[in-house]
Amino acid sequence: MSEAKQSVSDLYPSLTYADAPAAIEWLCRVFGFEKRLVVPLPDGGVMHSELSFGTSVVMVSSPRPDMGRVSPEWQNGRCLALSVFVEDPDAHYQHTLDEGAEIVMELCSEEYGARGYMASDLGGYHWYFADYRPGAFWDSAE
Repeated sequence: MSEAKQSVSDLYPSLTYADAPAAIEWLCRVFGFEKRLVVPLPDGGVMHSELSFGTSVVMVSSPRPDMGRVSPEWQNGRCLALSVFVEDPDAHYQHTLDEGAEIVMELCSEEYGARGYMASDLGGYHWYFADYRPGAFWDSAE
């Protein structure tokens, strides 16, 4: 585990995966996340984890049906996509492609100035990696 980084975000997504330990390893290997904390369950699942990517943190855990938390694999459709800032979307795209991830939107330049792509992870979540920080336009327009 790498040294802890201070996060500067106020939003911390928490994602549920049918196989949380495999998802953690996959997110680190394929997308470049770093493990900060993993709290295992006695049955081999994950009670809580924190993965970092730059200054962002995402939490990953095993299903908790008693709390209504299930993996997207258990649903018909998707209710979210996560957007992640990367300095070099072309290099990140190539690495993700080389690792065999499913690309659901090819690398492209958007009308609003972003360059990025979208991939599906092993649990069915969609991730949009781009050189775009939502809200940056509003900060510069003031």
